[in-house]
Amino acid sequence: MYNEIISKIEEYNVIVIARHIGVDPDALCSQLALRDSIKLTYPDKKVLAIGTGSAKFAHMGRLDKLEKVEKALLIVADTPDKKRVDSVDFTQFEYMIKIDHHPFVEKFCDLELIEDTATSTCEVIMELIDKTKLECNKEIAELLYMGLVSDSNRFLFNSCTYKTFGIISKYLEAYKFDLSEVYKKLYLRPINEVRLEGYISLNMNVTANNLGYVVIRDEITNSFEVDSASAGNMVNNFNFIKEVLVWCTITEDIKNDQYRISIRSRGPEINKVAERHNGGGHKFASGARVKSLEEAMNVMRDLDLELEMYNKSLSEGN
Repeated sequence: MYNEIISKIEEYNVIVIARHIGVDPDALCSQLALRDSIKLTYPDKKVLAIGTGSAKFAHMGRLDKLEKVEKALLIVADTPDKKRVDSVDFTQFEYMIKIDHHPFVEKFCDLELIEDTATSTCEVIMELIDKTKLECNKEIAELLYMGLVSDSNRFLFNSCTYKTFGIISKYLEAYKFDLSEVYKKLYLRPINEVRLEGYISLNMNVTANNLGYVVIRDEITNSFEVDSASAGNMVNNFNFIKEVLVWCTITEDIKNDQYRISIRSRGPEINKVAERHNGGGHKFASGARVKSLEEAMNVMRDLDLELEMYNKSLSEGN
């Protein structure tokens, strides 16, 4: 399939690379790195990476403004279903390719490369570059490493395998990027975000079934002088609380008239619950966007029920 992707890239002079709404480092780094790799390999092609940006990730690179295009190729990165693709009019494109690492949800592209055992879409693109004529440099390698490290939560998830470390080793040897500088870009943060993390710790509700969640209203994010995405971006920081198996941040987003829910699990699979509430993701790392706090609490109820069944199955197994 790698060669089919390259053939289609070679066929089109205009290529647009998109990803999911609610940008995160893997989505952003995968589309920027793929854009820059294609431009490096084929300098005469017009390649655009599009979508709604985030000030928090501005240091990773600039997105492009989407122009009206004709006879163009669309590549969708890090997105399993059509409804979650950001800023795309699908009618503008002659051919579409998906490159993803999420569990399959639906087929909406002509050609789909899905590696659902990979840590990240960045890892999939690392393999694509490594096994084809696509070119790379130090800056592209850094982007890919950042996305992989972020989506694997610094290699803490079981999706990390010998293949992951094998491809990283190749890139480190070939491009010799500075790991300490990469980690600074990923994890250096303002004191206000650290204080918000303290607020989350102090205000987390924990149910008898081991669900932890916190509701962060707009006035709270304003009081800490952070944006509404900050709480969701730090959800991985609460991985190892003994009394919590599933944990969530519920953040009010006034600007978009919604609540963002970031969900993580150290036990039951959670992506099916997220899918029932306009979301989705991985078995143990998912998210959803809902229109009201009432619906957000319905998600918490469903997660608590999943935990109740999960805990019961564990006790019966013993």
